[in-house]
Amino acid sequence: MGGKLNRKMLSAALGLMALPCVAAASSDGAARAGAVSQARLEADIARLVAFGTRHTLSSQDDPKRGIGAARRWAEGEFRKTSAVCGGCLEIVLPETVVLGERVPAPTRLVDVVAIQRGTLRPNDVVIVQGHIDSRNSDPLDAKGDAPGANDDGSGTALVLEAARVLSQQKYAGTIVYAVLSGEEQGLYGGTLLANYAKKQGWTVKAVLNNDIVGNSRGSDGFTDDTHVRVFSEGPRADASERARDALRAIGGENDSPSRNLSRWIAGLGSEALAVRQVWRADRMGRGGDHLPFQDAGYPAVRFTVAVENYERQHQNVRTEAGRPFGDTVEAMDFAYLAKVTALNVRALGALAAAPLPPKATVTAAVQTFTDVDWAAVPGAARYRVWQRRTDAPGWEAKPAAETGGTHLRLEGVRGDDWFFGVSAVAPDGAESPIASAVPAGAYLPEVAEKP
Repeated sequence: MGGKLNRKMLSAALGLMALPCVAAASSDGAARAGAVSQARLEADIARLVAFGTRHTLSSQDDPKRGIGAARRWAEGEFRKTSAVCGGCLEIVLPETVVLGERVPAPTRLVDVVAIQRGTLRPNDVVIVQGHIDSRNSDPLDAKGDAPGANDDGSGTALVLEAARVLSQQKYAGTIVYAVLSGEEQGLYGGTLLANYAKKQGWTVKAVLNNDIVGNSRGSDGFTDDTHVRVFSEGPRADASERARDALRAIGGENDSPSRNLSRWIAGLGSEALAVRQVWRADRMGRGGDHLPFQDAGYPAVRFTVAVENYERQHQNVRTEAGRPFGDTVEAMDFAYLAKVTALNVRALGALAAAPLPPKATVTAAVQTFTDVDWAAVPGAARYRVWQRRTDAPGWEAKPAAETGGTHLRLEGVRGDDWFFGVSAVAPDGAESPIASAVPAGAYLPEVAEKP
């Protein structure tokens, strides 16, 4: 009993350590939009499991079983939601043909995407996504049952529920709800959507990838239903050599847009569900559909459970020595999934209401003051300048200054000892995450910064 207590205390301590002071959005349209329904989440996952398998190589034409039937059902759910909000969702079906190590024959791949256009800044886009495909022990087995309740029925159900809740309100920016295919075969659905976003010319200010977000008990019996992990890259994947050289010289390896997005999300956590930031791109030796977005230069994070149950993912359904294996509904914690969904909804509403974080620069070498400059962004009424010590995990609790301009001099602040960042605030108080004033700190693809 004492051992269990120590582990719980350790879990709580880790959660507290992962919550540095951040700038949180002050306008929460999600709170006005309605409540997340645990019953709907449970019903959606039961329906997904009922397709038998959702393997990417399974039937695309069977009306009841396989990936095709599952995709059409998800599309139908988006259309039902759109009908309730007066046609506020535009449904698109990006597709391609893929071939690879886990796709031995050319295979049609389709993402199911619903777009809720922003009223003021429709090109500013935040994406929430989960993958609908499932697998069992053999990644090439497209015939056997692969229920995929948690991986990633939980993420798919979260996306569908977020659309139902957030479509009840209008937002300045655009929200994209994406049900992806082909994750288990090589992150194909995420790559497809990242390419689609680029072709549309979207300014993608955040991608919230939800993959395995519906259980609270690990394979060793350890339980944690009060934290969710958020993974984010350190040095950004698309940084140019010039930016990498500059980061080595002046620091900022911990200041990618994805990392600052993670800090911002941590500020939205609560006592019921705190965010445990994990400062690596994904779990060790593994990956998810946020990675293609990072490769493309878009800020992206992964939500996943506090403790994974490895016996309940990528496993054939069976019992061995009295231990159950397989990704079935029985291993889900729907109350926990509802909390993770509510956190996503809160973040999406705040991000869609806020302006884009500004691109900022700092001039501070060999002087006793620091000049911070940034580019104006559409929808911003004022800006807040933030600072933190170079060895501090999070931004200070209060901004260093607030101004309506795009320049600020901090007298007596020696820049060698600090990192600086800027957030944008809309007229209604909706505030963006902080963009660090370091090389490649902008919430834009780094290729845009090359000469």
